[in-house]
Amino acid sequence: MNFRPGSRDEPEINLIPFIDILLVVLIFMVLTTTYSKYTELQVSLPVADALQPKQRPTEVLVSVAQDGRYAVNGAVLDGVSAQLLSAALRQAAPDAASHERTVVVINADASATHQAVIAVMDAARQTGLTQITFSTQSPAGGGSVSPSRRP
Repeated sequence: MNFRPGSRDEPEINLIPFIDILLVVLIFMVLTTTYSKYTELQVSLPVADALQPKQRPTEVLVSVAQDGRYAVNGAVLDGVSAQLLSAALRQAAPDAASHERTVVVINADASATHQAVIAVMDAARQTGLTQITFSTQSPAGGGSVSPSRRP
């Protein structure tokens, strides 16, 4: 019988099972977490609460329909080309000196494509009309149309 005091081994903490459990929990969380998809984003445009301007400059009204057709100052254009749109804007604001005071008001349908609105902005830039604003409905749904200023 050995009654001598011997050296005792210090207990040590084994971290490998702890790391294994954490990795299993991490994998479980990654597999069960749902992520929001950007393609499911529902955007309802345009609605804005804008104040009416006190002094109205010369305006050229450009309407964009849902199917991409254009109308400049109420006259419906026969095509949807950028050249036709630029020519109609030039005819609506023929005086080059008044281009700084002329504002292009875009009345775009909420379902109109982004490209159709960008085409109007590009045609206005080519014509020399640099002040552009968008016409929106008030959030209350009163049906009134008010331009929201954007110089």
